[in-house]
Amino acid sequence: MVKLQGTRVFGGYAIGTVSFFDNKKEAVERRHAADPSAEEARFNEAREKAKAELQALCDKTMNAADDESAKIFEVHQMMLDDLDFEDAVMEGIRTEGVNAEYAVQQAGQNLSEVFAQMDDEYMRARAADLLDISDRVIAILSGKKKKTLSPTDEPVILLAEDLSPSETVQLDRSKILAFVTRFGSVNSHTAILARSMGIPAIIGLDFDAAMDGHQAIVDGYGGLLLTDPDEETLKHYEERKQQDDEARALLGELKGKENITLDGRTIEIFANIGGVDDVEDALRNDAGGVGLFRSEFLYLGREDYPDEETQFQAYKTVAEKMNGKKVIIRTLDIGADKRVSYFDLPPEENPALGYRAIRICLDRPDVLRTQLRAILRASAFGNIAVMYPMIASVWEIQRLKELFAEVQGDLSDEHIAFSDEVEQGVMIETPAAVLISEELAQEVDFFSIGTNDLTQYVLAADRQNPRLAPYSDAHHPALLRAIRMTVESAHRYGKAVGICGELAADTLMTEFFLQLGVDELSVTPSMVLAVRDAVRKTDLRG
Repeated sequence: MVKLQGTRVFGGYAIGTVSFFDNKKEAVERRHAADPSAEEARFNEAREKAKAELQALCDKTMNAADDESAKIFEVHQMMLDDLDFEDAVMEGIRTEGVNAEYAVQQAGQNLSEVFAQMDDEYMRARAADLLDISDRVIAILSGKKKKTLSPTDEPVILLAEDLSPSETVQLDRSKILAFVTRFGSVNSHTAILARSMGIPAIIGLDFDAAMDGHQAIVDGYGGLLLTDPDEETLKHYEERKQQDDEARALLGELKGKENITLDGRTIEIFANIGGVDDVEDALRNDAGGVGLFRSEFLYLGREDYPDEETQFQAYKTVAEKMNGKKVIIRTLDIGADKRVSYFDLPPEENPALGYRAIRICLDRPDVLRTQLRAILRASAFGNIAVMYPMIASVWEIQRLKELFAEVQGDLSDEHIAFSDEVEQGVMIETPAAVLISEELAQEVDFFSIGTNDLTQYVLAADRQNPRLAPYSDAHHPALLRAIRMTVESAHRYGKAVGICGELAADTLMTEFFLQLGVDELSVTPSMVLAVRDAVRKTDLRG
């Protein structure tokens, strides 16, 4: 028996046959291009063919009612039109005098590395998208077809160096027991797909391709792959898998149940979403509302600012689908790791502490006014609240409230309907906001603690730097004291406080949050029922 350790992406157990997908990329030859104009024309023609392929895949998955997959192909089409990508390819052809294939490969790799270094996990995962679209264009230029996955008739444990977005979305999901990859990230499309399918997944595992066809066990909780297990080990994991399956079935029975402790304490459990398509996941997992709508994703993958109508339709759709449940929309959090070309943001040595989020909105109030108009218009169709990120001073929220009131006045003058009961809240994610939380509580309707940024700011440790992993402790006493101080400040003035960072889904912390009196936890949709289970098993009397 061979036992290998990787990094857990999604828990669970799988027992079956290994199927190795050999998707190594062939080397792209660098050639001198005697006619750069001809190479540019080849690139443009290949790009249009790639977009047509992606549209066909989008239509196919949409017809199969697979909105998640269709969304990926739509994003890929937009990325092919991204000016940064196009400029990088053209620069390679014109300046270096290379063939289109090589220019596309270099552009894809260079831009992918930029994304891979970003702080935000979602944006880091877009590095795979860039490589995927580059491979598609290169395949067209070279006259070769992209490899496709074709597992056997029986469900298998799929091994691969990594899986691209277009590879994962074309899988026959009924034939996959688990994913194991050598590379990838916890927010890659493979990871997202594994979580949506509820199957175990491991990344960062140094396997041997010769394992193909062998029997294996995947322990998603421990990040383990065990090949050719002996009878005792196999029996042990069969029993653990049966227990795990029964536990998952019990979680499903919690749908419709209250989030109430054994001693009668209640708490709201909401879902974090990145767009309209995520609402179905929130509803399917019985979320009580949306605690964080990351509106900046309406701005990404575009060539220009989304207009008021585009935003209004997105917010309205989410509000209507949630059918009266609360939807908290965070105003755009662009900057730092979320770079958008048309914002024309200057380069910064330390962007995480720089020109980002609410600082951009206050500096460019017309951008914020457009978003607030869309949000307020959508409030006529559901229960919407607005939340401002990266607040560090009282004057910021006071100015934001003035802008909000101005927009309300404009809509009233134009006889456009909106709700008069839209709450305004702030993200508590800077140490400054924690220290002035009592003053902020007197200005707003609610708080939401963003533990991802707050952790790295409190501990002065970039959570994406692997060397600093021992220092980036989400259970650090300083962070927990900051959370306690924030909750106490909010409650002193009768204001609700939630937590929407990754820590909200940490069931080891659920009892602590309940003891503090946290009013709401907002988590990824797949964790709603697990957190509900933790709440219902907690007794605060002892």
